[in-house]
Amino acid sequence: MNRKPLVAGLLTCLLVIGGANAAGPRTVTDPQAPRALSGDGPVKVSWTDPAQFTEIRQSTNRFEAQRGNWVQQLATYVQTSAGKQLQPGQTLDVTLTDIKRAGDYEPWHGPRGNDIRILRDIYPPRIALTFTLTDAQGQVLAQGERKLSDSGYLHNIGLQRDTDPLRYEKRLVDDWVRRDLRSDATASR
Repeated sequence: MNRKPLVAGLLTCLLVIGGANAAGPRTVTDPQAPRALSGDGPVKVSWTDPAQFTEIRQSTNRFEAQRGNWVQQLATYVQTSAGKQLQPGQTLDVTLTDIKRAGDYEPWHGPRGNDIRILRDIYPPRIALTFTLTDAQGQVLAQGERKLSDSGYLHNIGLQRDTDPLRYEKRLVDDWVRRDLRSDATASR
């Protein structure tokens, strides 16, 4: 029996599998991951080091909390939601400084409990951000730091069956945009 084709096939499989594992799932704390959204629109969104976010530092399952690109997804949502409220010529710079997603992991529920995000009132979503809103001439219309939180997030969901894993954090963003940006954006008219 000629073993060379068999060995060559096995080596090829190992190289393919090894290459796939080397890429692995991206994490929000990856040093190569971006720290700002690209683009030339009126809303610029950046974020500080996600490894320092409460979501990562205080999680009972750091591996799951780091997985994916949820910081970038949330930043994209901030850009879209805030962009709808700006008047022509206005610009907004937002920096996300801390995020704690709704829910947490409770590994004491058994072997698979460490992989399931549990939503309870004691785990509300929180976002800290800084922002600067300017008009077409570059004059600052509003700026500051906001700490967004919704301790009643489980009671405010409504009747829709939303399966977006960032739905509670996005609601915080929408509330902030409605409360702060709509009034500041329209006050400059």
